[in-house]
Amino acid sequence: MIPQEIIRRKRDGGALHAADIDAFIAALARNELAESQIGAFAMAVWYSGMTREETVALTLAMARSGDMLSWSGIGRPIADKHSTGGIGDNVSLMLAPIAAACGLAVPMISGRGLGHTGGTLDKLESIPGYDITPDTARFRKVVEEVGCAIIGQTGTLAPADGKLYAVRDVTSTVDSVPLITASILSKKLAAGLETLVLDVKIGNGAFMTSLEEAETLARSLVEVANGAGVRTAALITDMNQPLADAAGNVVELHNCLDFLKGSKAGTRLETVVLAFAAEMLTQAGIVSALAEAEAKAREALSSGKAAELFGRMVHALGGPADLLDQPDRYLTGAPVQKPVLASSDGWLAACDTRAIGMSVIDLGGGRRHPQDKIDHRVGFSDILPLGTKVSKGDRIATVHAADEASAERAAADLAANYGISDTEPVLPPVIVSRI
Repeated sequence: MIPQEIIRRKRDGGALHAADIDAFIAALARNELAESQIGAFAMAVWYSGMTREETVALTLAMARSGDMLSWSGIGRPIADKHSTGGIGDNVSLMLAPIAAACGLAVPMISGRGLGHTGGTLDKLESIPGYDITPDTARFRKVVEEVGCAIIGQTGTLAPADGKLYAVRDVTSTVDSVPLITASILSKKLAAGLETLVLDVKIGNGAFMTSLEEAETLARSLVEVANGAGVRTAALITDMNQPLADAAGNVVELHNCLDFLKGSKAGTRLETVVLAFAAEMLTQAGIVSALAEAEAKAREALSSGKAAELFGRMVHALGGPADLLDQPDRYLTGAPVQKPVLASSDGWLAACDTRAIGMSVIDLGGGRRHPQDKIDHRVGFSDILPLGTKVSKGDRIATVHAADEASAERAAADLAANYGISDTEPVLPPVIVSRI
């Protein structure tokens, strides 16, 4: 296998044989490729695309580059969810324990931030002691005993994807349908799933900005996953504003804990979390109707069972046992907090959601280079949803920053990212469609 020949063939628009893809990905997993070759391959795929057959081959090669987990004997349906990424998208943190409380086993393999979007693992690393890369035995034990475990890719689970994932983040090749499809599904196939639901984001804070792009990605994911034997459906959801009222790492963990304690009822975030819980429960056959499934998920939340399981998961993976009771003891806050004020009277009508994600990165809450260290403390909280009526000088968000200069800059940037209208805006539904 000559890597540059495979790169050249794809660069020139040719279709790659499954054997060539297998050989390239195997070399990637063995650390036999230069980072420049990995980046060139990713860029060639970004420019030239892949056929469905190539995408299936890439997905399977990446899944088989490491261990393939088996959950025989666990006695629960094996289910998971994945999002294509957005701002304030911390759905997985609440969804996994809700689903587990309803009888599912959720072995969730999550990722770090990509481009302007936040990452579930970056949020969990804010928790002292939380082990995002446990060995397979510990991962299985937590899923068996708690019902869910949210971890990252270990060295033995789809290792080729982990290496390609890091390069995509810094080479502007994130928004490629074949690469997104293979990256998401390789981890899910390696995790031994039976069912999967996908959250494909659409809007100015998503990688897919148009409905056509989102539907193309959703169909690719659903068809490839079903073709690989995993029952899969996708919801297309709106990302024209932050989903939660926080964007960052520690601030989103606080948001998660508040959600699990019942203080985020009636929000767009609650709508999305419960919709995905209902999809997971009906796909797995726990209940037959979406309405009944949503009611079951609400009960898991209101009873405190989901919060209990989240706390048990955190402790079982090395975190503190009393995180839910004493979050401020463990989640280190930023030293500077500054309000972002409305520039005029009216309704919050629009925002540049991608720019909000970039502001989090500018604060230090994301990466420009794979080796960058994240400042988990920084970000935005108290973000008002679009459609809120404000008066000039009202707080529309709070900046959490490492120093005054960063706080001033971020506050100015965020205020400039919001449009305020004299008339109340008509906003799209948070759940756009199902595939």
